[in-house]
Amino acid sequence: MQSNTSKLAKAQYANNKVEHIGSFLRALKLKKARYDFADRVIYEETLRQVENAEIDNLIDIQLDLDCTVMTDGDFRRTWWHFDFLEQLKGIEGHKAREGVKYNNAITKTYNIRVNAKIDWSDEHTSLLDYRYLHRAIDGFATAKYCLPSPNMLLYPNVRNNRFYADRFNDYIDDIGQCYRKAIQTLYNEGCRYLQINDEFWAYLSDEGERAKELASGMDPKVLAMYGVEILNLALQDKPQDLFVALHIDRGNFSSSWLYQGSYDFVSAYIFEKLNNIDRFLLEFDTDRAGGFEPVAKLKNSQAEVFLGLVSSKVERVETYQEIAKRIHEASQYLPMEQLGLCLQSGFASTEEGNKVSYDTQWNKINLMNDLAKEFWP
Repeated sequence: MQSNTSKLAKAQYANNKVEHIGSFLRALKLKKARYDFADRVIYEETLRQVENAEIDNLIDIQLDLDCTVMTDGDFRRTWWHFDFLEQLKGIEGHKAREGVKYNNAITKTYNIRVNAKIDWSDEHTSLLDYRYLHRAIDGFATAKYCLPSPNMLLYPNVRNNRFYADRFNDYIDDIGQCYRKAIQTLYNEGCRYLQINDEFWAYLSDEGERAKELASGMDPKVLAMYGVEILNLALQDKPQDLFVALHIDRGNFSSSWLYQGSYDFVSAYIFEKLNNIDRFLLEFDTDRAGGFEPVAKLKNSQAEVFLGLVSSKVERVETYQEIAKRIHEASQYLPMEQLGLCLQSGFASTEEGNKVSYDTQWNKINLMNDLAKEFWP
């Protein structure tokens, strides 16, 4: 685990011990505007005006909640990942036969596929989206941009494509180089805090999914090394004042989940072989994620672990005492100065959102702020 992030850049976030994951519940007005646009009732310009107004309002709320790192709530996205990925060259969205089956929910029938050489596109709307967020915040906080990990292209239904058949090394290299360009372009727009959302590591944490890979002829250990290679290539020689966080959760749709399994299998890869990751935002709100023991691998490193102990999936607001107890437990494996607190995931990884109320999402952030005052004064 090495990082080229400068001490000055790290110091800028040293006192920021509470993180939200980025997405928030969409207001009904925004949902209606998106549906109207999809039905061709309104023009894109009108939709963007509604999005802008809702993002401005969200920034004000984040300011009131003492958030020093802010996002646009994913308000311009339908999906946390597909909207970004399908705008890369060589990838297209398409109507799927069935939705993704979560523990007790199923998504809309949509997915992505590879149909040509993967590369970055300078027409990608993320540039326009980040530009607006950066200007709206205007220096009184840090604009955090969240993007799906390039490892989302390692799932079997995507990686097993005809275009890269028998050229898997080219596939890995093209993905990594594409993201290097994306990250540099966002940096040029002013981005200094990047959050990479990587559900693929949760997929590999699930014993059942690893068994399926083995049955298909793919060694999960080899697949994990591909994941390391892609991320390290994407972040190779990144600017030294760019701070990078890696977020891992076990699926987040309509308050449901996809995977279960501790960090034991992936810890040797994410904690020891990845480079240029400054902060890990890790799900720990249920026993699906296992215990804190794996984070001990980061002891004496420069990386931080923010504990996702507060759930974005349930309406119940956790108590101060139960979260405090778990922070104390985690401090047995990593010094308190290397720890922080975060939500387990976003409140709305897709436009539908989780089954929680607007008030609850704000109350959970206030709870984390109260805890941070005690543990990291």
